[in-house]
Amino acid sequence: MEMEWEYNGGMDTNTTPSSSAASRVYFRQTTASQRRFLFEKAEETGNIAEAARRAHVGRGTYYYWRPRYGAGGAAALDQKRSCAPHRTRIPPVNEALRQEVLDYHRAHPEEGYRSMANGINKIHGWQKVISHTKVGEIVREAEVVGEPVKLPSAPVEPEVAASPALVVSPQAPAVVHASQPNKTLNIDLCVVPLTHESTQVLESVSLSQAAAGAMPTKDETAPAVVEWPGQVFGDTSLSYEQQMAEYAQKRTAKRASKGQRKHRRRQKQAERAELRARSDELRLRRRRQRQARRLEDAAWRAAREARRAEEQQWRALSQAERRQQRAARQAQQQAWQQQKAARRVFQQARQAEDQAWRQERQRIRSTLAVLTNNAPLVTAWLAILVIVDNGTRRCIGLPLFTAGVQVTAEMVVAALRAIWPEGVQFVISDNGAQFIAEAFQQFTQEMAFLHVRIAPRRPRTNGIAERFVRTLKEWLEKRPWHTPEELFALLTEFIEYYNDRPHQGAELDGLSPNEYTRRLSINCSTC
Repeated sequence: MEMEWEYNGGMDTNTTPSSSAASRVYFRQTTASQRRFLFEKAEETGNIAEAARRAHVGRGTYYYWRPRYGAGGAAALDQKRSCAPHRTRIPPVNEALRQEVLDYHRAHPEEGYRSMANGINKIHGWQKVISHTKVGEIVREAEVVGEPVKLPSAPVEPEVAASPALVVSPQAPAVVHASQPNKTLNIDLCVVPLTHESTQVLESVSLSQAAAGAMPTKDETAPAVVEWPGQVFGDTSLSYEQQMAEYAQKRTAKRASKGQRKHRRRQKQAERAELRARSDELRLRRRRQRQARRLEDAAWRAAREARRAEEQQWRALSQAERRQQRAARQAQQQAWQQQKAARRVFQQARQAEDQAWRQERQRIRSTLAVLTNNAPLVTAWLAILVIVDNGTRRCIGLPLFTAGVQVTAEMVVAALRAIWPEGVQFVISDNGAQFIAEAFQQFTQEMAFLHVRIAPRRPRTNGIAERFVRTLKEWLEKRPWHTPEELFALLTEFIEYYNDRPHQGAELDGLSPNEYTRRLSINCSTC
């Protein structure tokens, strides 16, 4: 029989396929021997996924170590990967760089500190010459001493910029939408609670957040006006000495408050770590309990089979033999009744243990969700598929899924088939699991359209669908529902309301999506 090599605990052991499953050991951090085994199997089989499976690592481990392996061979795999964060030492800021920061801020008053730092580093050949925190310090110091940091009139042109190294970035290109109805569709999935009251906040929640059970809420206790110590210099009733003293006092108080927030943050981190440790312990105890139950169930099935064999033997006896073995038969019957009674007691005890385990798990998850998101736990969700026409902003449909966070690609494809308009050439979506699954890709090939997926962390590429989700949740927030049927009726009402109301889009110019679609259809038919 062919023998299969499997990775086990940092050593290559020759095991049979039947014993490989029981001898597998999984590691969070790879070892040198594990990495060598990974590349040996990759070269031997030519299949990276199979080599990663045998080495018990992800495919990303192979691609991470492949440059080192190609440069130094197997010896390079013995090098330990540093766990320390990679920090780039930034040189101190001189007067020329300080002036360049202020000039850049004058030319780009709408940009934040991080964008300004990226722009300046780009001017210097993407060398990190300054951080966004240092940019903020320079701008705030200039504002405190009264130095002008913004232009009083139009933005600075490239030829009159104060710094010769400053290059004003070109204007962002205009957003382009589809020129015809039903040519491009924007789709997205959003989730809402199973029940909702008009007094509750209905914030935006992703599928992953909903699966974790957290529902973000607005912080009603947050101060409406942001204060900072530099505001004291705007009080002309104080002398310069008084302003400086009060500024120093407020700055010291602010540092102290930051220290208190850091202490509270560390305390929350410790509490979360303790809860996760308890969750892991609960999971391990549950796994051991299930293993013990499997052994008990196997013993019970064996006893039941033996009982059936005894019944068959008893039926095969003659009347005379049954009279002779009647006493033994009664003893067996009594023993079997006792085993059945004990089994019922075990089943009741299991139900009590399961109930206690579920309550403990729910309590840990609820507490962890509150510490993580400062929000209550929501366990029942409904999913809504948003389908919006890119050119006319018309809502094509809002299919509702009672599966909630468990919605699958097959469900999404079935909903799209039911309301699929003719002539669709492009579909824009995010990288959700439902949109990158094989079922959706097959639907793409069948309907012959191009599936455009947004870049990571660039939701504005699918901005029409994202903005529609915001409008939908703002409208639903003031309307209660308690069943999926009630929510479905609200969605039907919203589609009519949304498609008939005036829009402020650049192309629509105050027209409703229905009216804009009608005019485009007339123009297309006459041309």
